[in-house]
Amino acid sequence: MNARSDRPSGSLRATAAGLSAVLLLTACGAEVRESADARTVTVQRCGEDVEYTTPQRAVVYEGGSADKMFALGLTDHVHGYVMPPANPPVTESPWAAEYAKVEFLGDDLLNRELVVDAKADFVVAGWNSGFSDKRGITPEILDGLGIQSFMHAESCFNYPGFPQRHTPFEGLYTDLERLGMIFGVEAKATETIRAMRDRVEKVKAAAPAEKLPVFLYDSGTDQPFTAGRQVPPTDIITAAGARNIFGDLDARWTQVSWEAVVEGQPEVIIILDYNDKPAQEKIDFLKTFPTTKSLPAVVNDRFFVLDYNEGISSPRNIDGLEKFGEYLRGIRP
Repeated sequence: MNARSDRPSGSLRATAAGLSAVLLLTACGAEVRESADARTVTVQRCGEDVEYTTPQRAVVYEGGSADKMFALGLTDHVHGYVMPPANPPVTESPWAAEYAKVEFLGDDLLNRELVVDAKADFVVAGWNSGFSDKRGITPEILDGLGIQSFMHAESCFNYPGFPQRHTPFEGLYTDLERLGMIFGVEAKATETIRAMRDRVEKVKAAAPAEKLPVFLYDSGTDQPFTAGRQVPPTDIITAAGARNIFGDLDARWTQVSWEAVVEGQPEVIIILDYNDKPAQEKIDFLKTFPTTKSLPAVVNDRFFVLDYNEGISSPRNIDGLEKFGEYLRGIRP
């Protein structure tokens, strides 16, 4: 990790001419200034205090970013979305009607030229999932262009300079809370978070006593790519009443060895279903690969398919939890 300790704190500074009556409000850790001319709010971005003006032309990357905005009723503030090939069709989303109201900007990775061409004033993405040093689109670079940015709290784990830790579900709630502050819809955010927490608690209350070992298979044949402690599937597995065999790895999405998978003897395998890497192809591989075909989950045909947007940081994490909880109860009532 290349920490940039010289990054200026609060690098987004909004100004407005003729600010007359200024009202200072402090709520949920946010300092808000309101007047007839402008509204600004100071909210943390991965541990860095950043001052935002209310965005009007947001660009969102992947389904998780878009769905957080739509869940808070912020469609009118979204100019368009970038949806790379891994994401399932937006027509399958619970917010399909909202996607239809905004512009499709591309099916490739997020880049600076796209954001500038879209005249965006706000970009929502994750660190190393959208924002990237290698591709030259970072919050720091956008700050210099006068474009505001918002990073998923769950992805702050390995953000250079201002790392911040959240368990995945708490990261989701934090994002909704912070977006609520930025857009002045705190009440809607509070209501949405409360409903999500209630749904999570209902699944936990009904969880089976036996914590079956679970392996999440993302991709990879030479070495499997899986979910560590810092990404939503681990919280989904735990809240549903099971155990991620790699849940102790202090990592996000990470490579492991097939030997470690075998050692974990998973009773259930979760398959992350990409649009461009269908779940059935991965299941067929595990059933024929000599190293995995004798695993308990494979022998007993215990595969649970998790939609891509239920596995990345998104309001749909709770949908995935409820489905997986029901699946586990069917195995161990």
